[in-house]
Amino acid sequence: MADSKLSQWHVLSSDRWLLSSLTWIPILLALSIWWIFSQAIARDLPIGVLDLQQSTLSRQLIREFDATSALKVDHAFSDISAAKNAFIGNEIYAYMVIPKNFDRDIHLANPPQVSVFYNSQFILVGKLINSAALQAHGTFNAQLGALKQLAKGNSSALSAVAKTVAIRSQITPLFNKNSNYAQFLVSAIVPALWQIAIVVSTILFLTANHRISGLKKMVGEKPLKNLLAMGGFYLPIFVAQGFAFLIFFYAGLDWPMEGSLLPLLFAQLVTVIACMIMGNFFFFLTLDPARAISFAAGFTAPSFAFMGVTFPVTDMNTLAQLWRGLLPISHYIEAQISQVSYGVSAWETISSFTPSMFGYLLPLLLVLLLIKKHLKKLDHNNAPI
Repeated sequence: MADSKLSQWHVLSSDRWLLSSLTWIPILLALSIWWIFSQAIARDLPIGVLDLQQSTLSRQLIREFDATSALKVDHAFSDISAAKNAFIGNEIYAYMVIPKNFDRDIHLANPPQVSVFYNSQFILVGKLINSAALQAHGTFNAQLGALKQLAKGNSSALSAVAKTVAIRSQITPLFNKNSNYAQFLVSAIVPALWQIAIVVSTILFLTANHRISGLKKMVGEKPLKNLLAMGGFYLPIFVAQGFAFLIFFYAGLDWPMEGSLLPLLFAQLVTVIACMIMGNFFFFLTLDPARAISFAAGFTAPSFAFMGVTFPVTDMNTLAQLWRGLLPISHYIEAQISQVSYGVSAWETISSFTPSMFGYLLPLLLVLLLIKKHLKKLDHNNAPI
């Protein structure tokens, strides 16, 4: 075991790409993702307005939009083509069209159609714009209703509001009360990148060992034992990376943590083992580093999309759900959410997480069969004619 560790130090020191993938690259990626979303809460998204009415009421509606924390009305357009061009050119995130006869329709109790256009492909921005627009419209409608009640002369200000808004709703987000999108996105993106780093680094250290020692010396007569010894050198590094981002999130940034880190450490350990198994599988599939990296990239690329964080798992098609089931990080993120947001018991998290991870014993078995196949082929090629 000591010789194995010594040889891995030699391998690590002789391969700059491997050393980089284990050290500064994951750190740089994690910090870059955090810096991108460090503002945490989206405010004052620029939007435009095409006001075809130009009245006191239309300007009041515009002020309600501008008063929301998420929106800032800083573009006024005179025609629809100018608004569309600004929208397509990314000068604004949305634009609102207030129609002609806006005042007349209000006075005749014919609800005017105020249109707000935004790009729903920007999921987070679209959600914020839609929510802010509904809030602004609701406030404007309540004000109009209260004024109509007061105009009748038989209501106080309080009763006028009560008659206008008979039922008041209160919407309270349970697990992200400040709508902190950094807390929502970064805590999922970084684990997805961590999975990619583990799989790729596994392929890199297998490649380095294969280049230096050759297949026969690398796996020896007991492939499983030698692979465990080799991977055991890198396992603590991967686990340390995972623990580091947990400490950064929930101690450094002081994000809410309802549960405990201990079950997450267990989940990370199992996830690392599963990712290393997949890295071994891709490498021994062809013994070609370039193809192995390509397979790993194709396998792990949809990690964040298929996690079920930004898109519900129940709405995914069968292929997406199957692919999600193959990704180790998809199972880990469920354990992380159960502890961070729901605060469930450690045993409940572990018991629901562990059974799904036994499936990675199958690719481990395939790895051993592939090694046997490559060794047999090597012996055949080296046999005397």
